Amino acid sequence: MKIRRILATAVAAAVTTPVVMLCATQALAADGPSTVSRAQQQGEQDKPSLEELQQAAAKAQKAYDDALADDRAARAVLEAALSDDAPLAVAAKNAADAAADAATAKAQADQAVADAQAALAALPDTATAEEKAAAEKAVANAKTAAASAGTAKDAADAKAAAASTAREDARVAAAHAYSVVQDATNQALKAKEAADKALAAAQDDADPDCVYASKLSTVLVGLPSTIEAGSTTDFSVRVTNGTDKALGKVSPHLYFHATDKSGHEVLDDAFHLQWSTAASSFWQDVDADGDAGSISPLKAGAHADVQLRLKVDADAPAGDGVAFVAGSYVNDDKSCGGNLSTEYAFKLLAAKDSGGKPGSTGAPKPGKTGKATPPATHTSPQGGAATTPIDSPTPAATGVLASTGAPSALPQLAAASAAALVLGGGAAVMARRRRAGSRS
Repeated sequence: MKIRRILATAVAAAVTTPVVMLCATQALAADGPSTVSRAQQQGEQDKPSLEELQQAAAKAQKAYDDALADDRAARAVLEAALSDDAPLAVAAKNAADAAADAATAKAQADQAVADAQAALAALPDTATAEEKAAAEKAVANAKTAAASAGTAKDAADAKAAAASTAREDARVAAAHAYSVVQDATNQALKAKEAADKALAAAQDDADPDCVYASKLSTVLVGLPSTIEAGSTTDFSVRVTNGTDKALGKVSPHLYFHATDKSGHEVLDDAFHLQWSTAASSFWQDVDADGDAGSISPLKAGAHADVQLRLKVDADAPAGDGVAFVAGSYVNDDKSCGGNLSTEYAFKLLAAKDSGGKPGSTGAPKPGKTGKATPPATHTSPQGGAATTPIDSPTPAATGVLASTGAPSALPQLAAASAAALVLGGGAAVMARRRRAGSRS
């Protein structure tokens, strides 16, 4: 089980009943041969290897690249077919122009017939036989010319219609061909995304160095047990390296979660958290992943403090809250790890209830981390498991460690998913950074 899933499970379980906590603890336990069904074992054996998934991802990428090339070519054909400069488009235009000229000629011929007939009708009674014969011949000639113009017009119209049909057929065919290519491109993209996702999941699961068994502790110092709406509270998180070697980039992750007294209204958006360190003394917002700065490096047995500042909206109602804190690290050799989250319960006082008095810090009591931080699990390459308890130095801390069996003082499980996402996301960022470093 990867560290980001462990963190998320621990946070969610911390705000539920002991029964759910038991289930989470079982999920965090090492999987031995006796707890794995034959179906699960068969499923593991049937899974493709990392090399096979890498090959599949490479093939899917090439197929997608080829599909994109076909897509560009088909689009070029479509654009050419739709262009006014396309040969069939030019032929259709010329045929249409010829048909228009033939129509004009036919109209002129018809007018000539009308004019000749009018001239014949206008002959006076005194007209000679020769004059009448000439007028009648003019009418006959005009009618012959009109008939020829009509035939020419019919032929030009037919040619224009055929040219127009040929142009439209070519455009429709090009559009259909492009549509088929687009569908193929979309399918290739889906196949590529699926292959990439499978490979990423396999790489994550195949990462044996990213563990949560480090003796890394993250303890809040100076957080009061009651916090007033509208107040600003300065405190810190002490990160201690309890291992026997220096850790690379160490990052604390924090999240504040609270509900009103009914337990139904989530108040998380009322909390605004910032951090600063000796290396970065100006205040910066804790990001969406819950990252609160970093210490780089942290020597064996050493500790470092990250200063924190919490601002609470003045209109926040009274309620109960929990502060979650966890830590993670990434070494230069890309190995990584972290600790599970610890919870600090606090009371949120509405501004009108506090009387302007600062929140009481209560007795400095660090509390135990056993329930929130179960023994770490190392999974060996052969599938066996060994457990190593986390034994982290814990400085004096204020606030009250939340009891996972006291739901009356904690928010509801549905709302806690946000905290699980943030702290789990912090470890996910750590893993992403590790993988990004390995590719560089």
